[in-house]
Amino acid sequence: MNWKKAVRVARHAIFAALLIGCGGKTEDVGKAGAPPPVKVEKEQDLGLLTVEHPDQFPLTKAQEYFAAPTLRVTGTVSPDVNRTVPVISLAAGRVVEIRARLGDTVQKGQVLLRVQSPDIAVAFSDYRKAVADEMLASKQLERSQLLYDKGAISLSSLQLAQDTEAKAKVDVETSLEHLYVLGVDKDHPSGVADIKAPVSGVITDQQVTNAGGVQGLSGANPFTISDLSSVWVLCDVFENDLANVRLGETADITLNAYPDKKYTGRISNISSILDPNLRTAKVRLQVANRDLLMRVGMFVTATFHGQKQTRYAAVPASAILHLHDRDWVYVPAGNDKFQRVEVRAGATLPNAMQEVQSGIDPGQQVVSNALVFQNTVEQ
Repeated sequence: MNWKKAVRVARHAIFAALLIGCGGKTEDVGKAGAPPPVKVEKEQDLGLLTVEHPDQFPLTKAQEYFAAPTLRVTGTVSPDVNRTVPVISLAAGRVVEIRARLGDTVQKGQVLLRVQSPDIAVAFSDYRKAVADEMLASKQLERSQLLYDKGAISLSSLQLAQDTEAKAKVDVETSLEHLYVLGVDKDHPSGVADIKAPVSGVITDQQVTNAGGVQGLSGANPFTISDLSSVWVLCDVFENDLANVRLGETADITLNAYPDKKYTGRISNISSILDPNLRTAKVRLQVANRDLLMRVGMFVTATFHGQKQTRYAAVPASAILHLHDRDWVYVPAGNDKFQRVEVRAGATLPNAMQEVQSGIDPGQQVVSNALVFQNTVEQ
C-alpha cells in the first residue's frame, strides 16, 4: 500500500468516527440536506355526520311524482297603454284651479282643471267678428236677391253675394268649434277654460300644479287617465328560463298584498331585448282586473306552467331542512353515517308531502324528520 492510499483510508476512518460520536449514521450522510417528507391532510366533510344510534331516526323512501315544470318569477303591475289616454289642453295659460289629483277615479266629462288663457280672448274675438260678418253678408244677399229680381244687377253679382254669405257661415262655424275645443261656452264669455276628462278611469300621471303653467300642445300633458279594468303585469325572466314561457300561454298570478286572491294572465309579449346586466327579458301578461284590487306598481308573483310532464321525487315536508336560505335532506351513507344533500324544493303537495325538483331521485331513502336529526346531532 502506497502512502496516498493510506492517507485516504485514514481520512475515511476519522470521518466515520466523527459521525458515530455525534450520534449519526453513515447512511444519513447523503440525506443530511434533503427536505422533510410532505404530509397530506384530508379536509373534513362537514356534511357527513356520524351518529351513535341511527335506528332512532326513521327513514322514508322518496316517492315518484309526475308534474309539469313550474317557473316562479316576480313582476309589477303597470297600466295597459292601449287603455291609457292623455288629457290634452289646447289652451295655454295659468292654472287657476285643480279639481282632480293623482290616483283619483274620474268620469268622462268631469272637469279636471281650469286654465286662464289669452287664447280664449282671441277665440271669442274671432267668433264675434265671424258672427258680425255673417250678419252683414246675409243682409247683402237679401239686397242682391231683391235687385236681381228687378233686373237691377246681373246674375254674377247675385252669385258673388251668395258665395260671400256662405263663406261667412263657415267662419262662424269654425270659430264656434274653436271655442268648444277650448272648453268655453259661447253664451257665457269667460277667460277661463275647463279641461274635462275625455274618458273614465284612474289618473295615473299628473304633470300640473296649482298656479302652474300649461303650455298647450307644445308642453307636457296635465294628466294621464288609465282604464285599470285590464292591466299589464311585467315580469323579469332569466335567459335560461325563457324556454319555459310561450306566447298565448297562461300564468297564475298572486298579489303580495292579497295572497288569497288568485288571477290568471295570458302572455301577450316576450321582449326581444335582454337586460345586459341582469340577463333577463320582460314578459308581459294581460290580466283582467275587474275588482280593481291590482294597483299600478304592486309586486306580484307569476307562476308559469310547462306543458310536458316531468318526473320528480316527493318526500314528507318534515324531511326537508331549511337552512341558510337553502333546502337540505339527510340520506344514509353507511357505517352509522348520514350525508347532508342540498335539494331544490318545489310545490307543497297533499298529505303533508313536498315536491323535490332536484338533488335526490325517486326511491332514494332520506331521514323522515330532518329538523329533529339536526338538533340531535348538534347537541
